[in-house]
Amino acid sequence: MPRTSYADVVTDWEQLGSSLATNVTDLPNLEAYRVELVGLLERFRALTVQQGIHKANFQQASKDLQEVIARGRKLATFLRAGIKHRYGNRSEKLVEFRVQPLRSRKRVRVEEPEEPKPAPEPSPSPAPATGHPI
Repeated sequence: MPRTSYADVVTDWEQLGSSLATNVTDLPNLEAYRVELVGLLERFRALTVQQGIHKANFQQASKDLQEVIARGRKLATFLRAGIKHRYGNRSEKLVEFRVQPLRSRKRVRVEEPEEPKPAPEPSPSPAPATGHPI
């Protein structure tokens, strides 16, 4: 079944309700259902308005959350700077506040590489025999 938009559904319901209202004398047994359809249309419109209000509120709440997070990050940075100032930037107490203390790097002991052993020299190939020239 193909998907249809809300607008298409509402337009269809409005046309159906209008046609039923015009022909109420021919279709009196469907009048109660037409009235129910009109009620559903009104409910749909009210829910659409409510959805728009919620969407606007959601967007405002998202904006407010972003502002709170930005202010909180600035404040946390300021507080951590104050903590470093109080305890010093090398104190292990900083770990308690989730601040990485400044630590000296471990010195890596550089070992002198072994000198490569010289490759054995290839033995000289036997010299050609000197003989009488032919």
